[in-house]
Amino acid sequence: MERTLALNTWLGRLFPAEKRHIEPASADASFRRYFRLSLPDRGESYIVMDAPPQHEDCRPFIRVAELLRQAGLNAPAVLGQDLEQGFLLLTDLGTTTYLAALRADDTSADALFGDATEALIAWQLASRPGVLPPYDRALLRRELDLFPDWYLARHLGLTLAPRQREQLEDMFALILASNLAQPAVYVHRDYMPRNLMLSAPNPGILDFQDAVYGPVSYDLASLTRDAFISWEEERALDWIVRYWDKARRAGLPVGADFGDFYRDLEWMGLQRHLKVLGIFARICHRDGKPGYVEDAPRFLGYVRAVSARYNALAPLAQLIDAIDKHPAAQGGR
Repeated sequence: MERTLALNTWLGRLFPAEKRHIEPASADASFRRYFRLSLPDRGESYIVMDAPPQHEDCRPFIRVAELLRQAGLNAPAVLGQDLEQGFLLLTDLGTTTYLAALRADDTSADALFGDATEALIAWQLASRPGVLPPYDRALLRRELDLFPDWYLARHLGLTLAPRQREQLEDMFALILASNLAQPAVYVHRDYMPRNLMLSAPNPGILDFQDAVYGPVSYDLASLTRDAFISWEEERALDWIVRYWDKARRAGLPVGADFGDFYRDLEWMGLQRHLKVLGIFARICHRDGKPGYVEDAPRFLGYVRAVSARYNALAPLAQLIDAIDKHPAAQGGR
């Protein structure tokens, strides 16, 4: 209530003589809230971000938005800001996410993923070292640790046997070695249909404040192995091949052998899948938002499919099988 009053007071200063209508625009897994501000006399709308400063920092959002726009991409422009209170006024990129559009009509998927791929390549081509935080070993490892700490221990109540813990450590070491061997580019870090908007130019890009400089395959893994919608492997593989061919011709460091690139993407995806399982469990138990963890089986399926394809990952496949037999996993928690 207090923040709502502060937000309305701030908007009153920005638009003192205007009739205003404000309504929720979208939910977020973090502490951020988004509202759509309509000015009926002007026929205009804007997005207002409410990011409580004790929990969120608006400055990375502002910085990365400018990087995206400098790359020619359709990210929100920051029209007004109050960093002390954690309020931003943004351009409105529309009301339809890729996710909503694809769920309504997946025949549009090839065209939408084509646009998303072109935008991703433009983002990566703009990369410069030293601009964004590095996606280094320490950060990648902290993310992996969310899986045993939050998904296994907190969500499932599962304590790994000493041998299982040792095997998981070995798997983490293999995954990290593969991830860190990849060339580095700008990484959106959540480049998926839920954060892409049907817009002109297409796509509008959201939720980029955690961008880093890291493995070239990360964002493509996010796009094609999504948290909230799945695709037949043959279809996703076609999108990946098309990206790789365009990226290679554009001069991005994706390598001349598609098989090597695809393996890198799969192992990069493993890091993300395990991390997201932990994040969804943390959002459920720490933040009181249980809806996200309902998509955990999708990520376990991704992990199972990749670990079954590579002999070196056999212990991870065995661990996933053991998790499936755990009563909490079978109960759909």
